[in-house]
Amino acid sequence: QVQVVESGGGLVQAGGSLRLSCAASGPIYRLNAMAWYRQGPGTGRDLVASITRTGITNYADSVKGRFTISRDNTKNTVYLQMNSLTPEDTAVYSCNIEGQLSHLSRPGFSTWGQGTQVTVYS
Repeated sequence: QVQVVESGGGLVQAGGSLRLSCAASGPIYRLNAMAWYRQGPGTGRDLVASITRTGITNYADSVKGRFTISRDNTKNTVYLQMNSLTPEDTAVYSCNIEGQLSHLSRPGFSTWGQGTQVTVYS
C-alpha cells in the first residue's frame, strides 16, 4: 500500500553530478531505515548507501566520499547526492524504505521503488 517513487536519474557526463530523490506515500506511521541500491550491467543489486531514521549513514566503499545520502522526515523522502560520477556508476538505482504503517497494530513494511536509470558517459 506504500508507494515509493524515484526521480532524478538521467544522462550525465563523467565528473558531473546528479541528485536522486525517493518519495514514499501512503498510510505511513513512521519511516525507519532508507537505502539506495544499484544494479549495473551484469551485476547484482548492491547496497550503495543507507540511512537510519536519526541520520546515521553507511556507504559502499566504491562511493564513499563521492555520494551523500540524506533524508527529510517531514517529506518522507530520501536523497542521494552523487558527485564525481564515473561510467562505473552507470546503473539502475532503486530505493528501499522500511517503516511502520498507520494502522492500529503499526505493522512493519519494506517497499522497493521501480528504479531510475543513471547513465554516465565519458
